[in-house]
Amino acid sequence: MEDLTPKKTDLDPIEIASRDEISALQLDRLKRSLRHAYDNVPMYKKRFDEAGVHPDDVTSLADLAKFPFTYKNDLRDNYPFGLFAVPRSQIARIHASSGTTGKPTVVGYTKADLENWADLGARSFRAAGVRRGDMVHNAYGYGLFTGGLGAHAGIERLGATVVPVSGGMTERQVTLINDFKPDAIAVTPSYMLNILEQFHKQGLDPRATSLKVGIFGAEPWTDAMRREVEEAFDMHAVDIYGLSEIMGPGVANECVETKDGPVIWEDHFYPEIINPETGQVLPDGEMGELVFTTLTKEGLPMIRYRTRDLSRLLPGTARSMRRMEKITGRSDDMMILRGVNVFPTQIEEQVMATGGLAPYFQVELYRSGRMDAMRVHVEMLPDASDDASKDAAARMLFKRIKDVVGVSTEVNVQDPGRVERSQGKARRVVDNRPRE
Repeated sequence: MEDLTPKKTDLDPIEIASRDEISALQLDRLKRSLRHAYDNVPMYKKRFDEAGVHPDDVTSLADLAKFPFTYKNDLRDNYPFGLFAVPRSQIARIHASSGTTGKPTVVGYTKADLENWADLGARSFRAAGVRRGDMVHNAYGYGLFTGGLGAHAGIERLGATVVPVSGGMTERQVTLINDFKPDAIAVTPSYMLNILEQFHKQGLDPRATSLKVGIFGAEPWTDAMRREVEEAFDMHAVDIYGLSEIMGPGVANECVETKDGPVIWEDHFYPEIINPETGQVLPDGEMGELVFTTLTKEGLPMIRYRTRDLSRLLPGTARSMRRMEKITGRSDDMMILRGVNVFPTQIEEQVMATGGLAPYFQVELYRSGRMDAMRVHVEMLPDASDDASKDAAARMLFKRIKDVVGVSTEVNVQDPGRVERSQGKARRVVDNRPRE
């Protein structure tokens, strides 16, 4: 793989500033963001007053822990524009979640917000190894989802060429990669596996493509999947992190020279790790729930937003800003079976480690008598799909999940192509338990 390490002279000065400089900037911006939210969003004024805190009370970054949390339901409860901190006429763009449960969460951006988003997107793609003049195949979905347009603006701001393919139509994805010869691809990791599968179906060598780096985000993925993709395409695979409520893609990004967890762009977002049960702030290095406070957002400031993503904060390496460990799961997609906490990424690791299995899986939750149970649907590789190989793979995967994850699960090994494919974010868990 090609060395894509950026030159220090190409970086924003704040990326390699001292921790004291970063902290001073954060404190100044935090005070302004808290005041902006308090003065312009009725919910925040009410919450702060009820908690007995005021923006003027903040004299250090540690004082933020005195302020109340913001939750995803707060956006739904104030649907559609109740959390906007500027008049609706000053909102330049609106995005929203898919709204799969309840009302969608609506987010708004002023012109300045969009400028910052583009700048941070450019910073993220540069950290990933993309350079001015490169071509990027953007297979994130366009529309109300922030992925496609968010990545698009960052690529253009960097001075690279964007190919706005969006998701789906996998055969066309392969055709354009071969014909246009892009330097990079931005896509969800699960959909990259679909693209890889299509290369194999067409008898094409994925290692012969022009791709140098893949920027993968929008869902948790493991280092096992990183190794799979890097080996298959002979390219770098880096993690981009973001969420609509905070900004979108580009809140944090891995540096291609280290690949040791996404660097949080701390000049715009202040991170905390908390105990998800007690809300207590945990020291750097401890695992917990990731919480973000926006420092520069005008349209939709977020104060101590609980992401439900589980991670830990780590010291800076390639940049001065702190890193976050790759997301291991979410506190709200965690499955509990017989008292054992199980995350889809744990199942993915064992699928990837089991010989003969393709990297596609889906977890089904169902009721067996009075007990919750789990069934893992997987499929064989095309060259190992005989019954004996299926039985051996099923036994091995059952044992690995039992030994490593700590739960017993039914394993359903199917023929190649039978597990549901993703056209964007993977639907890793299907809950077929009866509603109580």
